[in-house]
Amino acid sequence: MAARRKSNGSSRGKARGGRKSGGASRARKPSGSDAIALLKSDHREVKGWFEQFKKARNEDRQAELAEKICMALKAHTTIEEEIFYPAFLDATEDTSMHHEAEVEHDGAKKLIAEIESNGSGDEYFKARITVLEEMIRHHVNEEEQRNGMFAKARASSMDLKELGRELQARKKQLLSELRPATGFLESIRTATLS
Repeated sequence: MAARRKSNGSSRGKARGGRKSGGASRARKPSGSDAIALLKSDHREVKGWFEQFKKARNEDRQAELAEKICMALKAHTTIEEEIFYPAFLDATEDTSMHHEAEVEHDGAKKLIAEIESNGSGDEYFKARITVLEEMIRHHVNEEEQRNGMFAKARASSMDLKELGRELQARKKQLLSELRPATGFLESIRTATLS
């Protein structure tokens, strides 16, 4: 993962998109939104699914929400690692913040793999989802806090509008690839019937 550092340098050094950090972050992925608005929107979407998971009493509904959470997080971590993080590192040279984010992603991806491989029939299923939520909440806070990665990105020379377009295109591609390959809910139902 560390080898991705200088890939895709097309528009990384241009002046930033000029958007202020105000209300745009609450937008629902409008076309032309900047990278930070898109990433924050992903954060809110997954947070909502975690909240629904906690309230769900039906095992199928929990499995469905777990599948959505895992798929969304796999796409989100990939676009950050492939596009946003290298651009952030190039623009800010903040290796400490970059490396911490990468390590947090690695931990989340390992837990996602456990959730997907063990399914909802596993006695640790709910505990894994709970721990994943805690990990993601911490990670999101690190990115969105006052002096966090997103604030540093806004203050840098990153072209956030162009990055937003790149992130959106890659995310769309990933979701189309992940959807057919993700048989999480079906494998859970099959295991339950066995």
